[in-house]
Amino acid sequence: MKKKAVADRPSDAELLERYKEGDEDAFQEIVSRYKNPLYAFLRRFLNQQDLVEDVFQETFLQLYASKDKFDPSRPLHPWLFTIAANKAKDALRKQQRTSSLGLGAIADSGGVSVDDVVNLLDSYDLTPDAEATKDETAQRVREVVSKMPENLRGILILAYFEQFSYKQMAEILSIPIGTVKSRLHTAVVHFTKRWKELNRSSKRQ
Repeated sequence: MKKKAVADRPSDAELLERYKEGDEDAFQEIVSRYKNPLYAFLRRFLNQQDLVEDVFQETFLQLYASKDKFDPSRPLHPWLFTIAANKAKDALRKQQRTSSLGLGAIADSGGVSVDDVVNLLDSYDLTPDAEATKDETAQRVREVVSKMPENLRGILILAYFEQFSYKQMAEILSIPIGTVKSRLHTAVVHFTKRWKELNRSSKRQ
């Protein structure tokens, strides 16, 4: 019975098509399907509860109002996250919290192990229902990620938390794949440097 239920589960494209035809329940199914991953993405990106709530609602409101623009051949997942990422960036710009640190200001530390960074990031996981484990490592990772410049924080979240491909990240951020790769490398370098600085600071205390 369970296998049949899974097999009968409508695809995103089918739900979008049903919603275009006026089926409001299909839209609610889309919301139910994506609300947790989208909320978690915004929590990591924005790190400010009031902004998270606003952008979360605005994202689904835009999706709700855009049924005439639906393209069934285009996957919903990256499209929805594109809307969310753009609205999140707009919200941050409105708060005038742009960091003065540019991509070119970060020196390549060389020998940075992406695996080491990913292992640290694995300890930082937020969902609407359960926050990250309140241990020391998770708290420090959260602190470093939240203080990263917007462009670097965004690419790191899309790559390591959301597991988007280079191509999908390029579409979401509207940048070339080559820029995605270089920015992701810069983000890893930045995270690693700030992580080491934070650890040195905590040991001196």
